[in-house]
Amino acid sequence: MKIKVYEDKRSLGRAAAEQAAISLRNAIENRGKARIIAATGVSQFEFLDALTRMPGIDWSRVEMFHLDEYIGLPVSHPASFRKYLLERLINKTGIKKYHFLEGDGDVAAIVRRVGGELKAVPIDIAFVGIGENGHLAFNDPPADFQTEEPYFIVDLDEACRRQQVGESWFADLSEVPRRAITMSVRQILKAKEIVAVVPDARKAQAVKSCFEGDISPLAPASILRTHPNTTVFLDKYSAALLSPETRARAETH
Repeated sequence: MKIKVYEDKRSLGRAAAEQAAISLRNAIENRGKARIIAATGVSQFEFLDALTRMPGIDWSRVEMFHLDEYIGLPVSHPASFRKYLLERLINKTGIKKYHFLEGDGDVAAIVRRVGGELKAVPIDIAFVGIGENGHLAFNDPPADFQTEEPYFIVDLDEACRRQQVGESWFADLSEVPRRAITMSVRQILKAKEIVAVVPDARKAQAVKSCFEGDISPLAPASILRTHPNTTVFLDKYSAALLSPETRARAETH
């Protein structure tokens, strides 16, 4: 795992997008297509904006899955991850093949169907974030590091739900769904490459816990340290609590 630290989230997002674009172009050139996993949330704004502007990507050859979705939320809701991906990625690029987690539909059937599509062919690159509680997708602590299911249903913890209010997706905690569909940790780790985009001071404690503490279900994103081709993109604010030793090993831009 590599850690790269940038001055701010705009330069972080641009750098992560440049690396992702190279991987996408290479996959399309070598295999004729690319399969990606896309993350959502406020932390991904600058990255996705930069990625959708990158030249030389034939988006018609890109197939997209997403990490997670609330159960019971329609696609029209401002917090819907399907709405987010339509507006910030799919409609901007013209991606034709994408697999939505319809959390307001027959959830068990959707988990089976999309999970089957997901594991049919390896994923070239996964874009992920890290939650304020250290979650990876909606794998809140203590995360299930053992399940081989590609997607499964989880109960969201209060810290995770409060983050959604803090990011202004919901007016108050009572509006935040209590359950969600999430991609499993083991499935995320099957991607050939992982790009983790983690800006902002509010993520600093999670960054420290996940990358300096034990690899543990209590710090779910710590599992990224076991993946041979993961790059974590931080800004100086999310990296602020890292030790001098960790910062010395990181690339600083």
